[in-house]
Amino acid sequence: MKRILFSAFAALSLSTLSSMADPMEVTPLSIVTTDTVHEFTVEVANDSDEISFGLMERESMDADKGMLFDFNPPREPSMYMKNTLIPLDMLFIAEDGHVEMIARNTVPGSLRTITPGVPVRAVLELNGGLAAELGILPGDTVQHPLFGNTGAEAPAD
Repeated sequence: MKRILFSAFAALSLSTLSSMADPMEVTPLSIVTTDTVHEFTVEVANDSDEISFGLMERESMDADKGMLFDFNPPREPSMYMKNTLIPLDMLFIAEDGHVEMIARNTVPGSLRTITPGVPVRAVLELNGGLAAELGILPGDTVQHPLFGNTGAEAPAD
């Protein structure tokens, strides 16, 4: 009986360990506006599980943090706020790093679909209201290796 319980416990422990996701890559990111450069540290969501979960269930996020969703190849994403507890600004970003559109102060918990109407390479989520506070507008440039505009190339897929 002890052997069976130990085997069951070991199997459960191994399955729990193997199901734990690797931590997301964390990288610096800059947004260049007409007056200044804003620096952030972002988590990069680049696989389907990370992209699906995003910032759900987080109760807060530091003002200099965010999450960058990598949609490679570019596509027209459909974003929503299900199980998201904090308002967010969503910056929809083209392949060259310029901001196509900003969805400002998205509503926590909303199932409303948010889409830019065009294919984009990435979406950057920041705290709600921060884009307006910092004067970030469509046409500004997001610098990150993902867009090949920092002097460091994006990793090959």
